[in-house]
Amino acid sequence: MSSSEAGKIPDLAAEAVLQVSEEIPEGAEEVKGYDFNNGVDWNKIMESYKYTGFQSTNLGLAIDQINKMLNWRLSHEKIGENDIEDPEIRANTKCKIFFAYTSNLISSGLRETIRYLVQHKQVDVIVTSAGGIEEDFIKCLAPTYLGDFSLKGRDLRLKGMNRIGNLLVPNSNYCKFDDFMNPILDAMLEEQKTQGVIWTPSKMIHRFGKEINNPESVYYWAYKNNIPVFCPSITDGSIGDMIYFHSYKNPGLIVDIAADIRGMNDQALSAKKTGMIILGGGLAKHHTCNANLMRNGADYSVFINTAQEFDGSDAGARPDEAISWGKIKINAKPVKLYAEATLVFPLIVASTFARVVEEEKKKTQDQTKQE
Repeated sequence: MSSSEAGKIPDLAAEAVLQVSEEIPEGAEEVKGYDFNNGVDWNKIMESYKYTGFQSTNLGLAIDQINKMLNWRLSHEKIGENDIEDPEIRANTKCKIFFAYTSNLISSGLRETIRYLVQHKQVDVIVTSAGGIEEDFIKCLAPTYLGDFSLKGRDLRLKGMNRIGNLLVPNSNYCKFDDFMNPILDAMLEEQKTQGVIWTPSKMIHRFGKEINNPESVYYWAYKNNIPVFCPSITDGSIGDMIYFHSYKNPGLIVDIAADIRGMNDQALSAKKTGMIILGGGLAKHHTCNANLMRNGADYSVFINTAQEFDGSDAGARPDEAISWGKIKINAKPVKLYAEATLVFPLIVASTFARVVEEEKKKTQDQTKQE
């Protein structure tokens, strides 16, 4: 090394390590978490998630996306050709929210959060799998219990216990479900024969919700509020077992799935604006997205699951893949939150739907006081 080079950082290293950054765009958000020196302010804590980074930021973006669904009105849009012109109708035309979830979430305590949304008419269309239907009714008949992920399957089988993750469902619960279902299936078959009733999965679920007559049930409230519930896999679970047994004892019941695909797709096609909130993957996710294909994509979308896309599964597919199929609009800003739904969805509801419900309650109370 020459004397002239002494004390000088090598040019290559300096260029590599001390590279000058471009100017940060104006309005860029800084990363900053919640400072607990300011006390415990739950609203501020929730607001801070968006600026924390990683999946916390996606949680904040999911909250924003759902609030956009809730806030949208047709009156926000310019009146197009052959569009509705009545100002009152436009002001009351909302985004149609498709809410989909997998069966394990009904088995979990998230069922109560889901029921709350349906009870207060916060969603417009429900999509789930067979377990997502039957587990709700079974919980009205007997409880599900906390267990452990490590419990041995052989030991549980010998005891008549069914494990769902770290939840336990006694097999006797399904026996009670059989007792609940059989007279309903008998009545449905009789109505099919004598009145010509065509039973679809959604019509069956509507009937089950009426018959359970229990305000703890998600589908009791779907029945009361006339919220359609679509389940193209209605036979893939205990309901299917009951229908199978019933086909021996009192054969002849027919379930028409073709009418429901018309009903599901028409729900999307007739909407001025649609939003999708999908917890988990599989059938519930695809059926919801595919219906929105009929209108060239949903306007707002939130996916919450833990699946990865490397295996090409629909469950793991990011929203951008759905855009390529026309299931989400190309100018939309969908959000995928990589998280287990029972951890994050109650927080999301607290920052979105629950605020709307509480505001409506307060408004009603204020009007009552004035009267």
